[in-house]
Amino acid sequence: MRLVVFDDFRIGVLDGDGIRDVSLAVPSWSPGDVYAMNRLVAGWDTLRSAIEQAAKTASPRAVDQVHLQPPIPAPTHLLAAPVNFAAHQAEMQAQGFRGGNDGSRRRDTADTLGFFMKATGSISGPNDPIQLPVKDYPDRRFDHEGEIAFVIGKPARGVSPQEAERYIFGYTIMIDATLRASEDRSEERVQRKSFASFSPMGPCVTTVDEVGDWRALNVKLWLNGELRQDAHPSDMIVDIPNLLSRASHIMPLRPGDVYTTGSPPGVGRIAPGDTVVVEESHIGRMTLPVVARDW
Repeated sequence: MRLVVFDDFRIGVLDGDGIRDVSLAVPSWSPGDVYAMNRLVAGWDTLRSAIEQAAKTASPRAVDQVHLQPPIPAPTHLLAAPVNFAAHQAEMQAQGFRGGNDGSRRRDTADTLGFFMKATGSISGPNDPIQLPVKDYPDRRFDHEGEIAFVIGKPARGVSPQEAERYIFGYTIMIDATLRASEDRSEERVQRKSFASFSPMGPCVTTVDEVGDWRALNVKLWLNGELRQDAHPSDMIVDIPNLLSRASHIMPLRPGDVYTTGSPPGVGRIAPGDTVVVEESHIGRMTLPVVARDW
């Protein structure tokens, strides 16, 4: 099943005919309820049949007639894997990004660094613009990073890698937009990746049963029509079960938490006027204009 959030944080099921509004099948849903998807994920085992029934009776609405919100608008935690593709590590080293908050040593990867966190206030929708603070950082570089993300489906604490897939609700795609460190300034990684709109997410969360084997996922990113990124999770240094397991030994993970799994190679600079498209066949496509922030 493909679940979306749209307009005033309504919940919908996305199928070939459009979006079917199932909001009233989510307990206590009301307009503006940013936490409804968290409750739906947490109660999925008991709520799924009601969602399926509501989808059958709802009239479809065209996707282009609604405003898609991020499918998980307000996760308790937004985790991210640093340096999780060897080819990405090599390309960043070749460009001079070897130290500071982009990795303390040249050989550091997600295996040694663990995870970092992005502010949930950086999350935006699948068609919303990426807003670059170029007025405040006129000489700095901003990059795109197209990534697969997984959504936690049930409370997870001290989970083994062998059990980890049981705790995944579904998958989505994200852009991990980044303000790069410079020779003179190297702000904390969390700050450089947490500007508003720096975590576009969507267009939906596809449940694990529809995705099947996570190894079949394939994220692609185009910048201004040119394919820049094309990778599978099998290329990751730390795979999805181990990412979840290791994080669950640091802190309890909650239903609706999102973990974005790291950028494959092909990362590049973005600037106002660009268009970024990221796609995964099980999940869908995001089309994101890049603009200068006006505040």
